[in-house]
Amino acid sequence: MLDTAHLPAADRAAAWVAATGQALITTRTAFLERDRVNARIQAMALGPVQLSVMSYTPLSSQRTPRLIRQSDPEMYQLALTLDGQQSIEQARTYSSLGPGDLLLYDSSRPFTATAGPNLPGARTMLLQFPRRLLPLPEKTVAPLCGAALDGRTGVGLLLRQLLTGLADTHADLTSADTARLGTTVIDLTATLLAHHADQQSLLPTGPRQRALFEQISAYITTHLHDPGLTPSTVAAAHFISTRYLHRIFQQHGTTVGDTIRQQRLTRCRRDLADPAQHTVPIAAIAMRWGYPRPSDFTRVFRTATSMTPSEYRTAGTKDGPEPLPT
Repeated sequence: MLDTAHLPAADRAAAWVAATGQALITTRTAFLERDRVNARIQAMALGPVQLSVMSYTPLSSQRTPRLIRQSDPEMYQLALTLDGQQSIEQARTYSSLGPGDLLLYDSSRPFTATAGPNLPGARTMLLQFPRRLLPLPEKTVAPLCGAALDGRTGVGLLLRQLLTGLADTHADLTSADTARLGTTVIDLTATLLAHHADQQSLLPTGPRQRALFEQISAYITTHLHDPGLTPSTVAAAHFISTRYLHRIFQQHGTTVGDTIRQQRLTRCRRDLADPAQHTVPIAAIAMRWGYPRPSDFTRVFRTATSMTPSEYRTAGTKDGPEPLPT
């Protein structure tokens, strides 16, 4: 939407205030170094949800009671700090944020946010959505506004990965894709907030199951190397029954076993077709992705591809490695 680097220096601050007021919410903004004003924002729609990627030199931003009285779209905003250090105060809660931290704030409450001073600047992703879309009562969410939320583990990490992945692939998504993914983002946000409020039981069944499916899928991806990765171990790791696990995956048109097998084979095919790994023994590649017995790997691979791993490697290295699914 805007890159102030293309504007005269004297016009940059005003252009930034106008662009963010249109794309986000109105704030009173001041750049902290008048001789170094630079900022950029790119916004993308996910149905009724909006995801923005922003970078800026040191600044302060205030949402004042007067601005709220003039215009309040009743939005929640979830910020993910990518680079730099930032701070925010809302509802008497003060938080200092670094890369990987998440923070929720409310357009209906005053806040003060600062990036810098004495830093090159900051880069942030901002998720914005109507408050009515969050399937949690306001009294549960309100105490979390202004508090830093961990984006490095658990659901926070999964949400962070989804947001950065959406920014990277948005240009290749259809409007139907983005609308569905917007729903997933809201579900994961609600799950993260319910976790921090210790109120998981308040989540409706639909959002809870969709968020759990994404969380389990991410768990499978990061444990493909483990030969002991089975539906029962996946269920145990998430404190649910195997029967319930199968039901969740059936609702998404797949099975746990198929998901594990397909992801493992995709990575095996990619490594076998990679010229840079041509000297790596096939057994080592199989072991890397959870197949400790070469005979089992050959049987599963031949069933899926109608070729032995050796035949596939010979044919595949001619075209380069197969890309992993996004």
